[in-house]
Amino acid sequence: MNEELMKKTDIQKIAQDGQKIYEKIKVNYDPKEKGKFLAIEVESGKEYLGNTSAEAIELAKTAHPNKVFYVVKIGYDVAETMARSLLHSS
Repeated sequence: MNEELMKKTDIQKIAQDGQKIYEKIKVNYDPKEKGKFLAIEVESGKEYLGNTSAEAIELAKTAHPNKVFYVVKIGYDVAETMARSLLHSS
């Protein structure tokens, strides 16, 4: 990730806006895409679906190369997703 981009990005705002967008659109993805990942470009509201978070982000970066994305695992709440990633990373 570009360090300069991260300095200029309001991560908290992306998280808040991304969560709001996801709440509106999740019925389009859950439950049929459960376990997949959705990257959302919050300014445009565009969504990119991938089997992995890396795949979703790569698709999003192709369309929006200098953006930071909100990424969510479909069918899991944030706390559960964080707990799973912590368990698998140790």
